[in-house]
Amino acid sequence: MASIRLARQVFSRNALNQLPRIYRPYSTAADHTYQNLLISTPKPGVALSMTLLVFTLNRPKAFNALSSAVFTDLNDALSKFDKDNSIGAMVITGSEKAFAAGADIKEMKDLTFSKAYTEDFIEGWSFQTSAIKKPIISAVNGHALGGGCELAMMADIIYCSASANFGQPEIKLGIIPGAGGSQRLTKAIGKSKAMELILTGRNFSGKEAGEWGLAAKVFDTPQECVVGAIETASLIASYSRVAVKAAKEVVNKSQELGVREGVEYERKVFHGLFGSQDQKVGMEAFAAKKKPEWTHS
Repeated sequence: MASIRLARQVFSRNALNQLPRIYRPYSTAADHTYQNLLISTPKPGVALSMTLLVFTLNRPKAFNALSSAVFTDLNDALSKFDKDNSIGAMVITGSEKAFAAGADIKEMKDLTFSKAYTEDFIEGWSFQTSAIKKPIISAVNGHALGGGCELAMMADIIYCSASANFGQPEIKLGIIPGAGGSQRLTKAIGKSKAMELILTGRNFSGKEAGEWGLAAKVFDTPQECVVGAIETASLIASYSRVAVKAAKEVVNKSQELGVREGVEYERKVFHGLFGSQDQKVGMEAFAAKKKPEWTHS
């Protein structure tokens, strides 16, 4: 809970009611405001190495249904804060009822093939999040269906509550996942299980997500889930930005390369870190039995 007390939460009274009761509202105006997104940051005075951001999807009446407007806000915010040297990690969450209950069907029901194809509809939903260099944790509570499940899987780490409701039910609408669901789900839980879920449209629980390896950690309550995600993000943000960026890069490369090529790539990045100031800081601090003071360089 200590890390929560460090956060300055900026959002409306109505939006506050949609979130786990671990947040405290403040009247301070946000530096960045979005129609479909709420942003919280640590209060002034917190060491830069501990700085993190929490993005909260904010369409409570639509159960945080995803749309191009939502992703415009999210992609813009992620891009801006990815370049902010004071930010070390980010958390994306929703409400207790819905992380994101799926795509906004009203936006796509009248689309034609030519319009969807020529305008690259939905491409922006799946590209920017995975291009972010800083670690992102999805804290999933309630429904994470269709695009919501895909958004959760775009993050580097998934935390969820046991009662979270995941699924790729697009087959029931006469379509298939379009923002990476068939690819990321298959890589995470294997072809047979992913095939079953996508072909049947069956949902699965947060408990199952943990058992199958989709989620890194499963919590009993939504509040514990968000607290856990923020605490982990705080821990990650307390390390060298250089080492954290490198670590995320090499783990992601494992999804693209064979083991031999991946190990060679990892070794090159490992060697490269000996050119960083933080490698000297970390090892000298370890030898002296002191806490390292990262320079992030």
